[in-house]
Amino acid sequence: MISIENIGKDIERWLSELDYSREPKNLYEPVGYSMSLGGKRLRPTLCLAACALFRDDYEDAKWCALAIEVFHNFTLLHDDVMDKAGIRRGKPTVVAKYGINAAILSGDAMLIESYRLLGMTDSPSFALVDETFNKVAAEVCEGQQLDMDFETRTDVTTDEYLEMIRLKTAVLIAGALKMGALIGGATAADIEALYEYGILIGLAFQIQDDLLDTFGDEETFGKAIGGDIMTNKKTYLLISALERGDTQQRRDLAQWMSLKDPIREEKIAGVRALFEQTGARKATEEKIEQLFSQAMSKLREMEIPAEGKRAFIDNAQKLFKRKK
Repeated sequence: MISIENIGKDIERWLSELDYSREPKNLYEPVGYSMSLGGKRLRPTLCLAACALFRDDYEDAKWCALAIEVFHNFTLLHDDVMDKAGIRRGKPTVVAKYGINAAILSGDAMLIESYRLLGMTDSPSFALVDETFNKVAAEVCEGQQLDMDFETRTDVTTDEYLEMIRLKTAVLIAGALKMGALIGGATAADIEALYEYGILIGLAFQIQDDLLDTFGDEETFGKAIGGDIMTNKKTYLLISALERGDTQQRRDLAQWMSLKDPIREEKIAGVRALFEQTGARKATEEKIEQLFSQAMSKLREMEIPAEGKRAFIDNAQKLFKRKK
């Protein structure tokens, strides 16, 4: 039976063995710091678990899993640069600790490192794994650009938002599953089913992340609550509120969003109240549940051993029990 706990231990051990003490220090030290910030290691875990569904071990997927995690952390580092974020996982971001120039260049080095690690994968399916990695990497960039484009738009729909987070977040989760399954020797049908499961879980995960950014516990969440509200970020919550609110509620939201230098606590409280009043919070919670349920149904349809399904279901349920 797949042990998610054992997979997690292996990932942490393998990551700790990556050496970032190279010169120049000012290039690689921020890389090591970024990787040391921790996290759920969701994507490499899913990659290895998917591989283990179709063979006795997951060792052959080691380098692919590490590549995925380094790439993911590269995207977070550059996200923090673009968002001017000061806190990540409860600690100073790379940009806050080392400065913007170091963050950009070290992020570039992380992207290159991810491809170096991927290239160490020894698998008959490597060509398809490499193709998947490249496709996912490009889609993540496309999703980030859409996210930035939304900043200047006032007419973003929930469907457009879902497509944006599919690209920015879900495809890397789905791609991790697909790459692991490819290395594991899965059939085309099982690979496709796992990929679709990953997309649904990824969508639910990102929408839950939006919800936690507004209604979560700061200590548990690992970063300042209300950041999306303060930057008028187009989230499922905000778009739902604009779509569901009456004329006055939409005006109130527009007023909060137009303030040049609002008092942080007042704006967060005011917008949160509108999210409750318009039913946007409830709609967001219901969407998360819908996507999660669809993902579980997709998993149950697969013709894989029951213990393998159980491990995936248990891991997904743990993921969605984060403090709100």
